[in-house]
Amino acid sequence: MPLEWSGLSPELLLTLDRESTEGLRTQMERQIRDAIRAGRLEVGERLPSSRELARRIGVSRGLVQDCYAQLQAEGYLSTRVGAATTVAARACPPPAPTPAPPPAPRLIADFRSGVPDLASFPLADWLWAMREAGRALPTAALDYGEPHGSPVLREVVAGYQRRVRAAAADPERTVVCSGYAQGLALALRALAAQGVRTLAYEDPGAPVATSVAAAHARMTAVPVPVDGDGVDVRALERTGARAVLVTPAHQWPTGVVMAAERRRALIAWAQRRDAFVIEDDYDAEFRYDREPVGSLQGLAADRVVAIGTVSKSLAPALRLGWLLCPPALVESVVAFKVADDRGSPTLDQVALARLIASGRYDRHLRRMRTVYASRRATLVEALAAHAPGVRLTGLAAGFHAVAHLGSGCDEEQVVAAARARRVGLYGMSANRSVPAGIGGARLVLGFGNVSERAVADGVAVVGDLLTG
Repeated sequence: MPLEWSGLSPELLLTLDRESTEGLRTQMERQIRDAIRAGRLEVGERLPSSRELARRIGVSRGLVQDCYAQLQAEGYLSTRVGAATTVAARACPPPAPTPAPPPAPRLIADFRSGVPDLASFPLADWLWAMREAGRALPTAALDYGEPHGSPVLREVVAGYQRRVRAAAADPERTVVCSGYAQGLALALRALAAQGVRTLAYEDPGAPVATSVAAAHARMTAVPVPVDGDGVDVRALERTGARAVLVTPAHQWPTGVVMAAERRRALIAWAQRRDAFVIEDDYDAEFRYDREPVGSLQGLAADRVVAIGTVSKSLAPALRLGWLLCPPALVESVVAFKVADDRGSPTLDQVALARLIASGRYDRHLRRMRTVYASRRATLVEALAAHAPGVRLTGLAAGFHAVAHLGSGCDEEQVVAAARARRVGLYGMSANRSVPAGIGGARLVLGFGNVSERAVADGVAVVGDLLTG
């Protein structure tokens, strides 16, 4: 796409060798011609005016006009009286057409999990918050900010976490990060600096992403089974790990809520082993038919690193999150944040703070709870109608559910057959560290970014595949 300029003359790099035997006009013609042939200057792209280019490279305007006239005669440039000089449409032969890949068939429904309803992003509220942030932002805030985040956002996030998640949040121990992936990386590197060498993680969970993050921190990742009450603390004890990654509010992907007794046992393990718990609080805002569950970090702020983001509550594209750090890890986390990027974008941080402080963030969450609850109800009704033998679990919160398929079903075959019918399904096997098939065939059905009609239509198309 050619650049568009609003009344300003664009830059053009030309280097003239005044010691060369080649004339200055010839050098200019050659360099512009070569730039067009090489694609540095695209068809339709505007060149500087003759007056401006002459001033920049220190030659007479007449020399530039002669150069442009010659290139126009050769078909490289197009000029009109009162208009800018541009690269002519016939200057370069069109590239040989490459056969376009066949378009992917449009899916009737894509039950990919972990994605919120992108169409419901509160764009008007976000633009308002950005305007408010820019209007009130002092000039000094445009400098490199504090590496652990804007004081305004850290204050607001800490207050929000105390109010909504019963967290022991302190702005001085809150570090702003660029989403969950960076938050986890910072926490693991800080733990490795404390001598932690083994990270335990829930199974099923996110084995690939967790193992990669652990390897980057020079740690070993080991799976620990999850049962109906959450992570198995006795199995965790046997691993010898001094850190564990958990999702206690809504276990990913089973949807289990960690029981109170299991929470106490996990904290006791951390204190006994001089260990740390990393709490991924990824979609705790969305609950339907269960009581609110507080943050694990609120029970032991000196042993739990809580990671939160707005990727599920607003949109992944914002790339904003935070860590609530134990006192022993704050300095290390901040030091690694400095090494990574010197801090997250300040204007975006202040805008998020304005969104939360204004109450618009809470209003958006209330609306989305209603939206996701309706989609959940549609999923339950559609499965009851078209696959009555399928049992759903993990529905109390979040925007995904686990479908337990019939005894004769094979996960991979069901997923492949559904794709042939233009429905995206995803097996539980990808979230397991044990071989596929153990624990029965299951699907992780995300309904966050799927409309109610698509949920109903998608289940109707593949219902017969799910019962075996």
